[in-house]
Amino acid sequence: MHKLLFALFMTVIWLAAQAAQTDEERAVRVLFDAKHAVNRAAHAAAQQLDERELAEGRFILDETKALEEAMTYLQQNLKLDEQGVPLPGSRLRDRVTVDAWHVVGRNESFPFTYRNSEFNYEVTLDRPGVILIVHVVYARVFSIMEPVEWHIKGAAQLVLPG
Repeated sequence: MHKLLFALFMTVIWLAAQAAQTDEERAVRVLFDAKHAVNRAAHAAAQQLDERELAEGRFILDETKALEEAMTYLQQNLKLDEQGVPLPGSRLRDRVTVDAWHVVGRNESFPFTYRNSEFNYEVTLDRPGVILIVHVVYARVFSIMEPVEWHIKGAAQLVLPG
């Protein structure tokens, strides 16, 4: 009888370990998806030129259009509504927030080094671009475990033809 109980106990332990491993793999998948979404959003935002400045021969980003484009990419890639709340079908459960947003190029000289000590982030841009830091929370499947939180960083600069 004690061997049967031991086997049952070990099966429960094995299933719990397998479930925890599966949850960890899901968290890494969410991290990869969110990083790709942030990179795409930053790249799309960095291509939004101010047409009036361009008519004068200056490559300056339109800050309003850049932010709108970045948010659109984040919403579509992470399945979020306009407030950053996950929609049905999203892998996320908690609101996604933009913790840092900076458009580079109007008042800076190049190469420009952006530093953010709060998020321990530094990047150097050679052309106009954007920096984006997004806060993402992955709620674990098991409520016993604490959620995983990331500050996902992305930067992109204007791609010039040539």
